[in-house]
Amino acid sequence: MKLRSSARILKKKALFSMRMSVSAFNSMSEDGRATSVLLHVQHAFEMLLKAALNQAQVKVFDPKTGRSLGFEAVVRQAQQASSIKLTDEEAGTLRAIDAMRDDEQHWYNEVDEGILFLHVRAAVTLFDDVIHRVFAERLADHLPRRVLPISVEPPQDFQILVDREYANIAQLLKPGRRAGAEARARIRTLLAMEAHNEPDTKVSDTDVIRVEKGIRAGKERDQVFPRLSNVGATISGEGPEVQVRMVKKGGLPVTYVPDGTGADVAAIRTVDLQKKYHRSATDLAAATGLTLPRARALRAHRGIDVDANVTHTFHFGSQRHIGFSDHALSLMRDARDTLDMNAIWLSHRAAPAGTTLVSCMQVGCASTGTLLP
Repeated sequence: MKLRSSARILKKKALFSMRMSVSAFNSMSEDGRATSVLLHVQHAFEMLLKAALNQAQVKVFDPKTGRSLGFEAVVRQAQQASSIKLTDEEAGTLRAIDAMRDDEQHWYNEVDEGILFLHVRAAVTLFDDVIHRVFAERLADHLPRRVLPISVEPPQDFQILVDREYANIAQLLKPGRRAGAEARARIRTLLAMEAHNEPDTKVSDTDVIRVEKGIRAGKERDQVFPRLSNVGATISGEGPEVQVRMVKKGGLPVTYVPDGTGADVAAIRTVDLQKKYHRSATDLAAATGLTLPRARALRAHRGIDVDANVTHTFHFGSQRHIGFSDHALSLMRDARDTLDMNAIWLSHRAAPAGTTLVSCMQVGCASTGTLLP
């Protein structure tokens, strides 16, 4: 593949940082090891995704500031770019690593060895997937033959690791231990891993204190961290051939509560709703390559406008604005690529004034949707 000059430089930087993260992980020294691993692996993916976007001639500079996009913006672009096709699970893996890196770089956290290994191994697998998907290369093509991958502890089930870490934190918080600082550092890591499910995850001291109170009160893990019940990992191969991919699965229902209400610690911490539901109807249409009327028909067919998980209505005085999340865009793209858009359009376009569009998600109609007065 003939690479653009910028893409070639960015890919080279990505490979350098990935090799540095592997070297840091396998280091015999524990001093600053987790910090170095997380910093390098996050940088490796930012450079790799920017290389892939640059090669696809997707802009990676903010037109307002003239500076290159940050990590989260690059992940979102990679989810939209047809040449990369970053899945929600893959984006979640990167966001979790970035959240752990953010705490390690700007404050401190404590990452359990099993959790670190699972995420770094997943990162290596994902890096290989992306570089092959975009550049038709393999990570092994860029590693020296002398590398000897060794792991004393093989990857463990994600839920077992989270349960074990939660139990460790509970022990540290027992009266008389005086280990609150270490416990809070470990809490930060578990909060960071919620990024597997929630793109807008930011670890705040308020969340740490809330979780600490819940653990001290004897709450079960699935009460305090319900989001983590939806995360798992598929592990295949063994030894040097092991591959780890983070996946989402069915879990406990999640509850959102307004901040400052004194709600039970089991409730999910709040997020910036304007950041989560940042897309307009026009954005969705443009991102899916549809006209506004066709995009509206597709939204109605998928029940997006009535799905509280992917849309939110903002009230600014007398004005009303509907925002959509990135997941709404993913749902629309999946529907656009797998369903008959012409049939959906014909079903919805002739709605008379005052007609309510009812989705198949609501009434269980045929695949082309239906109209109900």
